[in-house]
Amino acid sequence: MIITDDFLPLPVPESLTATYLVPVSTPPDVTPTQALAALGDRVTELVHDLSRQMLESPLMTVDLRPVDEFPELPPDLLTAFGATEEQLGRLATATNLIVVQASYRPGWPPAHEWAARAVGAAMAEAVGGDLVDVFGLQFLDPATALRSLPDPEGRVRLVDWVLVPYSTAEGGLWFTTKGLRRFGLLELQAQEVPTHLTRGWGAVMTGVARRLLRTWTDGLSGIEVPAFVQLPVVTTVTDHDIAVAYGYPRQQDAAGPAALRLELDPATDPEADSFLTLLPPIGHPGSVSRYFAGVCTTLFGAPRSDVRYDRSDDAMARAVATARAGLPAIRERFVGGSLAGDLQLLVKYALATAEGPEYVWAGVDSWQRPEQILCTSACDAVADPTVRIGAAVTVATAEVVDWALLDRGSVVEGGWTQAVLDAGQRG
Repeated sequence: MIITDDFLPLPVPESLTATYLVPVSTPPDVTPTQALAALGDRVTELVHDLSRQMLESPLMTVDLRPVDEFPELPPDLLTAFGATEEQLGRLATATNLIVVQASYRPGWPPAHEWAARAVGAAMAEAVGGDLVDVFGLQFLDPATALRSLPDPEGRVRLVDWVLVPYSTAEGGLWFTTKGLRRFGLLELQAQEVPTHLTRGWGAVMTGVARRLLRTWTDGLSGIEVPAFVQLPVVTTVTDHDIAVAYGYPRQQDAAGPAALRLELDPATDPEADSFLTLLPPIGHPGSVSRYFAGVCTTLFGAPRSDVRYDRSDDAMARAVATARAGLPAIRERFVGGSLAGDLQLLVKYALATAEGPEYVWAGVDSWQRPEQILCTSACDAVADPTVRIGAAVTVATAEVVDWALLDRGSVVEGGWTQAVLDAGQRG
């Protein structure tokens, strides 16, 4: 390995482990193999074969353990990553845990994660329980977990595996990723992010994660696992990286690239995480905040408000009424599987704020109960800091004010309220 100022050598762990839990009070009456087989064509042949092979090998274990034999999961962090009171209550009253663990070498595919999530989701569905991703400290609806697994072409949405939480810090917002360590890579962080860039910078972080993860796994593609993988000190991110990370069809780069410098920030506490910090390239004359704002402008164009508040005019009322009238039919099409493979269903729902409802878009993952929709947030809410891009959210159907079908990132059906808002802006 040649060490230069242009590349950052990162050590490669010998193996990686995924852990998923299913809280239960009575032992399951099915085996993991039976539960996996019951999934049928809801997962691809690739996932079936990979999971079955790992189940039959020492690389995966599925054990039933008393709750007190497993380290306690912190309720505050589970809540921060979307856990509901009902889910926390079921975890608190469970007497046992089905513990699914799988280990594998770093590289692509991440067999340990795909197989452990598939088997864990199958067991959770078989017992009618919850699935807990220990790495992400996140409750996953079994149907949502299954939808996050690779499609027939082996593709996944990175936002189903890597979250981008943020918090207030001196000088702006502090963004991190949570999920890159699943693949052996260090997590990213960015500090001094302007507060008005919450949505845009979350997408930037996700796009950078996708670009670096590809470089990382390309470096691990050989037969032997290397001791180090070299990442470029200056990396670029484009709208293509962001689109692919969010599961939109591949497209030619229409904007960018934007450059960001990587700097290793090693932890001084052995129990803490080290980070790869995102910074402006060396020689940039302005502040970090100003450079980050410029990155968002390069990728997304001139900034505009992410918040949509209520408009009580007749056009908006008609748009909401039209959207709500179509909810039963679009649910039937979604649940019945009649939507084409490239179509994505989103719903727009209301969050209460002091200034009126804030409208938030979310991608639909599961809609088994007519009154409740399990989604992945498509944006960061201003009113609720737990609603962030890529976070799991539960939406009451009664709160939905619009829905839209997207094909290659463009609305092909629905989106009535958005059309009213856009028309108002043009006027």
